[in-house]
Amino acid sequence: MIVVAGEALIDLVAAGKAPDGDPAGDLPALLPRRGGGPYNTAVALGRLGTPAAFCSRVSTDGFGEALLAGLRAAGVDTSLVQRGPEPTTLAVADIGADGSAGYGFYAQGTADRLFELPGPLPGPARALCLGTCSLVLEPGASAYEALLRREAERGVFTLLDPNVRPGLIPDADAYRARFRSWLPYVSVLKLSAEDARWLGGSPEEWLAAGPAAVVVTHGGEGLAVHTRSGERIAVPAPRVAVTDTIGAGDTVNAALLHRLAALPGALDGPARLDGPAWRDALSFAARAAALTCTRAGAEPPYAAELSS
Repeated sequence: MIVVAGEALIDLVAAGKAPDGDPAGDLPALLPRRGGGPYNTAVALGRLGTPAAFCSRVSTDGFGEALLAGLRAAGVDTSLVQRGPEPTTLAVADIGADGSAGYGFYAQGTADRLFELPGPLPGPARALCLGTCSLVLEPGASAYEALLRREAERGVFTLLDPNVRPGLIPDADAYRARFRSWLPYVSVLKLSAEDARWLGGSPEEWLAAGPAAVVVTHGGEGLAVHTRSGERIAVPAPRVAVTDTIGAGDTVNAALLHRLAALPGALDGPARLDGPAWRDALSFAARAAALTCTRAGAEPPYAAELSS
């Protein structure tokens, strides 16, 4: 089982022109979609057929119920989900001409940021994936950080995707220092080229701090892995008609974990993976993310769509 820990929220995505009768005439209709980086990763794992569990705190409101329904429909275990009466976090997505998404967040007093450190993870848990807003918004951020450290210290494979949202980070330098403090507890660091520029540093510096590999996504140009042995292995991204990029990076997380979990010993010692194994995992992740980009909102593919 792979455990994904972090926020579940609702993305509000423009669904078209302003509704009839709108006196301003310039306010588009907003369509609610299930989202949140960790949530999307858990759903993607379930759709790929990898046993997965979601660890978070989800509201008891209508949005929260819809989020849980989405997890269950994907076959994701929800036994680690905490519940609370606070509202669900909302993220308003602004889609650019190239399909890229920016976000504005409504997260004050919401359920997911009140996450508390859970007890031991289930016995079958082989890996833990964390990232995004959950590692920024207190008091939950400290609980997720404690979960990362605890599980890494007992030998669980960890994947970290910071998925930086600058608008939520009041002190950029403090966050960058905190990010560096996580690296000794990370097996694989995955981040976008944009996040890498914002965080500063380089794959070589981050590898020296702890991770066995650093995977960097480059949007339509593909993705690459940097390893402790000094290798850099890159694969191109398939050319597709992009609707939007919501959930693409989260799909990469899931696809990498799915492929690595199928390789004997990969989650026990990712530093031992050779070039062909990494190329296979990266190529699979690139195809999965490309399919996600052809759909509105975070709609990762099912295993059958990637079987050819």
